Amino acid sequence: MRTVVLANQKGGVGKSAIATLLAQHLAQRGQRVLAIDLDHQGNFSKPLRLSKRPAVAAFSADRLLVSDLADLPKLPPDPFVLVPADQALIGLERQPALHTPFARNFRCFVETVDARFDVCVVDTNPNPDIRLIAALASADFVLSPIQLNQEALDGVSALLNHPRVGVRKIRAVLNPKLHLIGLLPMMVESTPFQRANFLLLAQQYSPLLIRIGEGPGEFAKLPRRSVIAEAQAQGELLWDMKKTAARDTWREIEPSLTHLAGIVTSQGVQHGHPA
Repeated sequence: MRTVVLANQKGGVGKSAIATLLAQHLAQRGQRVLAIDLDHQGNFSKPLRLSKRPAVAAFSADRLLVSDLADLPKLPPDPFVLVPADQALIGLERQPALHTPFARNFRCFVETVDARFDVCVVDTNPNPDIRLIAALASADFVLSPIQLNQEALDGVSALLNHPRVGVRKIRAVLNPKLHLIGLLPMMVESTPFQRANFLLLAQQYSPLLIRIGEGPGEFAKLPRRSVIAEAQAQGELLWDMKKTAARDTWREIEPSLTHLAGIVTSQGVQHGHPA
């Protein structure tokens, strides 16, 4: 099983949307998918529940950190399973004496289900706390959705170099196998301002963008389209919606999602960046 963590220390960047799209797309491709929502807001859990595609575990994601394996109910036997968020996740950071056991419990769980699933998709909260540390310490890949604004661009350094949850620190101290797939620009618009910011991003962080073609600007990205938010809110699969806007949007984003799916399933695609 390959584990990919969605991480960004800023909220509202579309992180849960890409987590949902990626998990659903992988399941659609016949992969056995485990979805874990470590963000108490539950924006990954809600559309998956509404879609009725995954079976829902009989326990919430906080239990993966606070419980020994013997105390967890068995997961459903289905090939697509969701471990949903819960408000109890908020309190984990306030128990510093238990942070090491929390991370250990999460890793033990991931190792235990390794043979059950092909891919584990983990959505995380934007705050740099023990939930993010536990996820990154057990992951193969981290993918960072970002918006094309200066605040987000400034945050790239924190993603790599944060003294507690930066990718480089996690690799050096806790998880040498962790690879950064790259930065995924979200809510991209064809405006002069966004084009300028995309050019700036490409100039400053070209090695961290996810190339999906050989031409200039052929990097993975998701456009700003209202139908993506609509699919999230209604729990629908974008590629199954009848609207012309949904079909057009799916044609736009399918190359990026297929490339990401290829990376996390190790189908001969470069495994991201060592950061």
